[in-house]
Amino acid sequence: MSGWKTKEANLQVTKRGSLKKLMAVLACLTLAVMLTACGTKDAFSGSEGKIKITATIGMITDVVKEIGGEHVEVIGLMGSGVDPHLYKASQGDIAKLDQADIVFYNGLHLEGKMVEIFERMEKKKPTVAVASKIDTSQLRAGDEEMGEFDPHIWFDVRLWMTATETIRDALIEFDSAHAADYQKNADAYLKQLEQLHKEVTDKINTIPESSRVLVTAHDAFGYFGDAYGIKVMGLQGLSTASEAGTKDVTDLRDYLIENKIKAVFIETSVPDKAIKAVIQGAKEKGHELKIGGELFSDAMGKDGTPEGTYIGMVRHNVDTIVNALK
Repeated sequence: MSGWKTKEANLQVTKRGSLKKLMAVLACLTLAVMLTACGTKDAFSGSEGKIKITATIGMITDVVKEIGGEHVEVIGLMGSGVDPHLYKASQGDIAKLDQADIVFYNGLHLEGKMVEIFERMEKKKPTVAVASKIDTSQLRAGDEEMGEFDPHIWFDVRLWMTATETIRDALIEFDSAHAADYQKNADAYLKQLEQLHKEVTDKINTIPESSRVLVTAHDAFGYFGDAYGIKVMGLQGLSTASEAGTKDVTDLRDYLIENKIKAVFIETSVPDKAIKAVIQGAKEKGHELKIGGELFSDAMGKDGTPEGTYIGMVRHNVDTIVNALK
């Protein structure tokens, strides 16, 4: 075979190889688009005729379901044991947010890594921060990690009642045809929250004043302490993005020994390594500390359990604290 024929044959082979590669790439891209479309399609599979709602933390998801009732389908992004401070939205989460008619989130930088997403969503659809109607005079100061205010508002049941009213108002504004139902559901739920607030107050008051010290892994329970008269100490700051140092551990250990505190608590959404270091340090100094139990802080319990609802979560926490400190 002459040289030019050989070159032409090689060129044809190269072209065929390139074409096959291009076809393979196109096939992969087509499959990816199809898979993405399928995943997106299923996000609100049972939502025909209902308002499609995406919420971030479980506490908000629960309230939206209570108020929306039969008129809504709600998807929660963050389930049991998920830390909202560190949460990064997946592509699947973006699809759930895009497909929703309304988006509810906490605000006050709780979902710190999703702020830009909410800012984009606000331009396209109702995107509601449930903390937005709380008077700033009722908010606790934040820190360098979290921003101006403490975002853990659900630990004061009265503040969570304001968040509930914000959710109610947003649903009524979006779907005025069912305003009476949303109002009725909200009224019933707010009565339950009023009773819950009284119940928490009465139970905490059974703990001797000298023993009303709640020690946890991070400083999430500040609103709880202010509302119900219990001193709260957290190893980490308001955000779990910060880490407890050696001095934090030793300072807390010394305080607990000096004040003869007998129990500390772990959290379902925060590693317990630092708390266990406090317990070990106290033991080495001759002071026995026990783990008083596991508390729900930034996430609720599993779906289908009492702790998988806001009211059930609060009751679990209070009973756990009282039983350990009383």
